[in-house]
Amino acid sequence: MRILIATSEAVPFAKTGGLADVSSGLAKALANSGHEVTLMMPCYRKLIKESSRGEAFAEIRVPLRNVVLSAELYRTKLPGSEVEVILVDQPEFFDRPKLYNDEHGDYHDNAERFIFLSRAIVEHATTLGRFDIIHANDWQTSLVPALVLNERQTHGAFGDTGTVLTIHNMAFQGSFPAHRFPLTGLPGQFFTWQNLEFYGGMNMLKGAIALSDMVTTVSPTYAREICHPDFGYGLDPALLSRGEDLVGILNGIDPTVWNPAIDPHIAENYDVSSVHEGKPVCKAALQQEFGLPQDPDSIIFGMVSRLTDQKGLDLITAKADEILQARVQFAFLGTGDPYFEQLLNDIKGRYPDKVGLHLGFDEGLAHRIEAGSDIYFMPSRFEPCGLNQMYSLAYGTVPIVHTVGGLADSIVDASTREIEAGRATGFQFSTYDANEFLNAVWHATGIYQHKRESWKMLIENGMRQDFSWNSSAEQYVAVYQRAIENARTRRIKA
Repeated sequence: MRILIATSEAVPFAKTGGLADVSSGLAKALANSGHEVTLMMPCYRKLIKESSRGEAFAEIRVPLRNVVLSAELYRTKLPGSEVEVILVDQPEFFDRPKLYNDEHGDYHDNAERFIFLSRAIVEHATTLGRFDIIHANDWQTSLVPALVLNERQTHGAFGDTGTVLTIHNMAFQGSFPAHRFPLTGLPGQFFTWQNLEFYGGMNMLKGAIALSDMVTTVSPTYAREICHPDFGYGLDPALLSRGEDLVGILNGIDPTVWNPAIDPHIAENYDVSSVHEGKPVCKAALQQEFGLPQDPDSIIFGMVSRLTDQKGLDLITAKADEILQARVQFAFLGTGDPYFEQLLNDIKGRYPDKVGLHLGFDEGLAHRIEAGSDIYFMPSRFEPCGLNQMYSLAYGTVPIVHTVGGLADSIVDASTREIEAGRATGFQFSTYDANEFLNAVWHATGIYQHKRESWKMLIENGMRQDFSWNSSAEQYVAVYQRAIENARTRRIKA
């Protein structure tokens, strides 16, 4: 197949979260399977400064209301692959310190920025030859399916090219006032309650849910959850209406990047046969890096995360004082809500010899926390898929997770039955409650301290799991084939 992946971020070019890992990981896996893959995304300031945007090869012009804006297109490759990357360089929109927001909140012109991106992608796609699939991701590129459908119906362009939307997080929908709709260049029939209109405004994600030929999300459990009000953020009726055209596919991880046997960032490489020798070396190095006492018997709880309420920081901070009375240490890396940053700073101030905290992001340190920690905190309030629990398993770090979304799909709880059956890989708690979280912590520490053989089994079970992109990519190809079939009959609902 010829596949065009439309995204707002991809590793190693720009990243704020899992979308970047998924965009590049899936693209590489599809290319490795023999498909011809092109990825289009913005050319952000980081790329301009580092001169990593490749060569300029075309200019594109896109009308937005009464103004025609141009963008330079650059061509490069996704490192270590045959995936072609096309970068849309429009400095007025993308030459900024951050991708989506500043210290005051979301950029005021995010509608213009990402409507322009979607229109530029579709406009350029018409010059690249026939694609079998155009695959949009999250609200930032969710106008793409509507634009393709409009071209298909009015100009006969894109023929039976299938469109797919992947929802990475329902909480972010691209909601804007109705007066921004003319920026899309779409006829008025697209601004109806069945399509982009939502309570009088424009909802980009809703439009793509309605108008894509197939819709996917990033785990089977999350696909079921978002069809209910608690997780649907108002769009559950639209998702329910898609029926079998909504599919959950668990994300994969890139074993060339997240693999303790070859990881250049960690103190000692190891695999499942040498984890019990190599991991203690990484643990000691992590303690030294954070200035914590070199105590091999102290349990290190690690966490690499956006510091937000979604990620369970309220549970962790509520019970931190109780947990830190035990022989434990914390190793935290992340940035986010100033409220949680301050809470973690306060906890570090109370326990300077037990808490390591780095506010910010450091890719190498993220790897070292995964390799050096014994237990990984991931008590998310909701988690569409999650990647860090998979990274943790690969590095022999046992996760504690809330049983939602992809966390439920990727972790086997260390119940007595699952331990005896030799299947357990981590610890789950089902009710989002601080005491339930604390119970899971004590369950984990009890096994660590008193059932060492069971703990070794948990580590080894986790490291033997295969969360590479190969299986997920095969499932996406099946979705693409269904999207092509649907494209032949899909029409705008008016």
